[in-house]
Amino acid sequence: MLNYAIDPAPLLPLVPPGTELDGWSGRTYVSMVGFLFLDTRVRGLAIPFHRHFEEVNLRFYVRRRGPEGWRRGVVFVRELVPRRAIAVVARLLYHEPYLALPMRHETGESAGRVRAAYHWRFRRRWHSLEVTAQGEPGPAAPGSEAEFITEHFWGYNAQRDGGTLEYRVEHPRWRVWAATDSRLEGELAPLYGPALAACLAASPTSAFLAEGSPVTVMRGTRI
Repeated sequence: MLNYAIDPAPLLPLVPPGTELDGWSGRTYVSMVGFLFLDTRVRGLAIPFHRHFEEVNLRFYVRRRGPEGWRRGVVFVRELVPRRAIAVVARLLYHEPYLALPMRHETGESAGRVRAAYHWRFRRRWHSLEVTAQGEPGPAAPGSEAEFITEHFWGYNAQRDGGTLEYRVEHPRWRVWAATDSRLEGELAPLYGPALAACLAASPTSAFLAEGSPVTVMRGTRI
């Protein structure tokens, strides 16, 4: 997870109706996130040859007032996956901005160093997102930037008719490593637009590596 503090102006047109930008310590963030889906099931069914795959996404953070208080959530600018069928199903079920591209990854641990790298091929060029960390992961401190980035349990997506889809995401609190090194390389403007690409060209404000866990994405409802 590479995190960038950003001027909120480029994000305002992307904020789904009924939500507002969320931030931490007076800052608005976008995050480049790479992870693996393992043993994926859609409504309980495993689809052959589509259970294990990479995803890289660019996301930002919003909130919406619910009956229980603030619901903190994410909005995806773009989600990259390696198989067209995955992108089609995700667009149908959640109307998310998925794009299918060739992808690969490397993860491993050696001599106390933990590394995760994700790569995608776009316009005949390989792009990379990579994080290296050391030691043992730990829980994000209450009120910390790491907690803000990792502890969002709702997803929001603007619909073509002007509504918003809201869905809940359930997972345990993740343990995280603070990165000792991080890297984002590639041609980003065609995927994310020039304003966001300019932000991503700078050094990240922070970078984390998080342990995986079971994750359940609930069926969406319109708000």
